[in-house]
Amino acid sequence: MKLLRPLTSLLALISTAALAADAPFYVGTYTKPDGSKGIYRCVLDLETGKLSAGTLVAETPSPSFLAVRPGGRFLYAANETDPGEVSAYAIAADGALKFLNKQSAKGGGTCHISVDPAGKNVLIANYGTGSVAVLPIKADGSLAGASAFDQHTGSSADPARQKEPHAHSIYTDPAAKFVYACDLGTDKINGYRFDAAKGTITPDETATGTVAPGSGPRHLALHPKQDFAYVINEMLSTITAFKRNPASGALSEIGTISTLPADFSGNSSTAEIFVHPSGKFLYGSNRGHDTIAAFAIENDGGLNLIGHTPIGGKVPRNFAIDPTGRWLLAAGQESGDITVFKIDADTGKLAPTGGRVEIGAPVCIIFTPR
Repeated sequence: MKLLRPLTSLLALISTAALAADAPFYVGTYTKPDGSKGIYRCVLDLETGKLSAGTLVAETPSPSFLAVRPGGRFLYAANETDPGEVSAYAIAADGALKFLNKQSAKGGGTCHISVDPAGKNVLIANYGTGSVAVLPIKADGSLAGASAFDQHTGSSADPARQKEPHAHSIYTDPAAKFVYACDLGTDKINGYRFDAAKGTITPDETATGTVAPGSGPRHLALHPKQDFAYVINEMLSTITAFKRNPASGALSEIGTISTLPADFSGNSSTAEIFVHPSGKFLYGSNRGHDTIAAFAIENDGGLNLIGHTPIGGKVPRNFAIDPTGRWLLAAGQESGDITVFKIDADTGKLAPTGGRVEIGAPVCIIFTPR
């Protein structure tokens, strides 16, 4: 009997180690009758970089962007429909999703969502109608109706794509004092004061940034250790680096760099952007060139190109870095697959591993918290 407790403890440690070797993630997709049906779940082996097959865990129309509440118990999906909706799910111990409810996104073409650091609200960007909104999260993880809404206004240089606002993404800063919403149609990063307790956003010109006319800002990434922000510009295939004032929210441009090789002459646009957890590297995706561009982050926040890595598929609309920072997963929207790359911790370079899983029209990858 004296051996029972040590043996039980040893088995628990072994079980914990086994769990820590896996990183589950969810995949949002564009759905169609003969293709994807909704949200899928896969598991990444953190030791080998191998992927499990995708398992359908929720049937829902075009869940094009996903967000997980801190703590990992609830998941939210932006249904990119017209009108747009946001779906709430409880995450079971085995990773299955239980539908809780849906709420109106207060706009159309809902393309991006995020959850504030305290897990109190879901923030929404509506591309089609150029608006943003906030949905409070209830105690059971379900969503209440919108507590805040803001309609973007304006236009920019390209009459074909920028004659009206197109809100493309929305994020809070780590302190949850400010919200930033990239708008492709107006070439602005709209800044807001944020009250998480009330679920309100108040437009703030001080926290609002701009990029060069015709750039088309799409997504934003905040540096995990320094006061830098990076915006990837869809239309000009560039990344603009900013110094961010955490007290005022102000964004001051450091510089802009291309995501494409100097000799590239085809059609391409950017999509996703991530800063490596170490804070040393930044990555952006090129759709058309079909590569992940890697950059070294300098002490002043500026970027230096490391290189371009083909994803082996077509149209990397989204990619993600696992929580340990060892692996990058790229979603090929038009090739219907997710491919795995090993990240060199010293150089930031990407190396294909041959890891691949087929999922129809994958457009978002989100890891659950460890």
